[in-house]
Amino acid sequence: MEKQAMVILDGGMGRELQRSGAPFRQPEWSALALSEAPEAVVGVHSAFIAAGAEVITSNSYAVVPFHIGEERFARDGRQLADVAGKLARKAADAAAQPVRVAGSLPPLFGSYRPDLFEPERVTEVVTPLVQGLAPSVDLWLAETQSSIAEVRAIHAHLPADGKPFWVSFTLQDEEVDATPRLRSGEPVAEAIAAVVELGVDAVLFNCSQPEVIGGAVEVARAVIEQHSADIAIGAYANAFPPQPKEATANDGLDALREDLDPPGYLSWARDWQQRGASLVGGCCGIGPEHIAELKRHLG
Repeated sequence: MEKQAMVILDGGMGRELQRSGAPFRQPEWSALALSEAPEAVVGVHSAFIAAGAEVITSNSYAVVPFHIGEERFARDGRQLADVAGKLARKAADAAAQPVRVAGSLPPLFGSYRPDLFEPERVTEVVTPLVQGLAPSVDLWLAETQSSIAEVRAIHAHLPADGKPFWVSFTLQDEEVDATPRLRSGEPVAEAIAAVVELGVDAVLFNCSQPEVIGGAVEVARAVIEQHSADIAIGAYANAFPPQPKEATANDGLDALREDLDPPGYLSWARDWQQRGASLVGGCCGIGPEHIAELKRHLG
């Protein structure tokens, strides 16, 4: 695999929205600002772009029944996804340099919880997201994915629009053995082999501790090389401590690790780059100041 030029991604949306004074509470999480403070969403996207992000992710992560409720999702899901796409597009189009918009396709039934996956409901949840985001995004990003089954199901619902498809898996933070695993327990090697078959353009690891990402990047690189595939590898970690097995992502704002300030996070990103990553950004708790540090040293 040839060494690829580094592409800088954005960071976490939720905490930045709260920091900017936007309304922010459970259960709606970051979706609340789509209807109550859309200008704050554009502001966060713009801050990441100013810091050096070349790809920003639509604020559609919480536009699922798990966060906004079944009734509201059925009524407003597509419209909220449309707003999320348009706000990201507005920020990208205002940038002085080219910025791509990734359409966030989140875990459909709850983050970190592969046990809650309902295959029979995938169509009703993912279709409004895809339809709402489609006019505004440059690529599709299924992120924080805990199982191979959900990624396959999401892929089956993507439009034949020729846009790149990126998949980002979330990993078990507590290393039970030397084998990097998804939160479902499935080995990363199996997950990478599965997405190679799907024809993805990039595979990433996110919403996990930086300590477990390096090993996953190495496994991904080995499997991709084994298949002689042209697939980029990326990473965007969390800045909060490991979450217990029964935790659900976004069940509150966790305290941040002091060692993951911008220089501390940069040292992990350098490690991922050395192991084969060419797409690097941040997840929960990683702000514009972290992205600016990545851009300065890696971009």
